[in-house]
Amino acid sequence: MLNIAVLVSGGGTNLQALIDAQGRGEIPNGRISLVLASKPGVFALERAAKADIPTDVLVRREFPTQAAYDEALIGKLEAARIDLIVLAGFLTIISETVVNRFENRIINVHPSLIPSFCGEGFYGLRVHEEALRRGVKVTGATVHFVNNVCDGGPIILQHAVEVREGDTPEILQRRVMEEAEWKLLPKAVALFCEGRLSVEGGTVHIREE
Repeated sequence: MLNIAVLVSGGGTNLQALIDAQGRGEIPNGRISLVLASKPGVFALERAAKADIPTDVLVRREFPTQAAYDEALIGKLEAARIDLIVLAGFLTIISETVVNRFENRIINVHPSLIPSFCGEGFYGLRVHEEALRRGVKVTGATVHFVNNVCDGGPIILQHAVEVREGDTPEILQRRVMEEAEWKLLPKAVALFCEGRLSVEGGTVHIREE
């Protein structure tokens, strides 16, 4: 059984998708062992508490340097014997030190079909605003391993979502969550925990069952 840490900064809708999937038995080889927030009082912490999942808070500005923050973060993750880290709307920068310590063991969900509408500055509603501005007919979500390039890690799973006439950024955001993010993320976590993912030359291969 692998230990999973979910890092959050807000409401925790993707966290809830993982909690629900775990409750349905869809992640049989893993369990959420820690929810770590970038600030106190976020609703994601309430979601975790309701599910009896241990929580912690680590605020970047409370540390004098990035190195001090990295040391604290790594310490908490290793103390909990974490095997997989899931970034679920985590808005604090994950440094090269942390990425290298947990190489191919950190995954992120991004609300677009990477390489479109991704990279520095593309998060939250901004992604959907730009998709609508460009007039794309299809958007979606991507789950990928995290490397030292923003949204540039090897892609694990993607799912396309239709853009409809009259969509607002908020409406499109909700559709991408419901049709893509909340389904892809638990599936990717389950694949990792089953040992079915491998990375070769920047490409993720999924072993058949």
